[in-house]
Amino acid sequence: MTHQPETPFDSLESAHEYVGLLLETITDARNELAADAAAAEANPDRRLEALRLVQYKLEKLDAHLQSSSRLLNDLRTLRRLLLEERLALVKRTGTTG
Repeated sequence: MTHQPETPFDSLESAHEYVGLLLETITDARNELAADAAAAEANPDRRLEALRLVQYKLEKLDAHLQSSSRLLNDLRTLRRLLLEERLALVKRTGTTG
């Protein structure tokens, strides 16, 4: 009996895909923000300071999500490794426990 995912986060694969989509969205937002910041540099004021702060926060979020993506990928790899070892043990012993 296989477990059917009930939410988008029921599997490592779907969580990894979701993080990938978030990274794409952040890239788009950073590109838009760069254009806004370039336009605001002609008249430096609090808006430019706020845009720079947003850029900084997006950079931090991007770094965290990239790290999360790598961690999820590592977990998927380890799960595959462990499952293959378990399958090899089952084949050798003929038992599931």
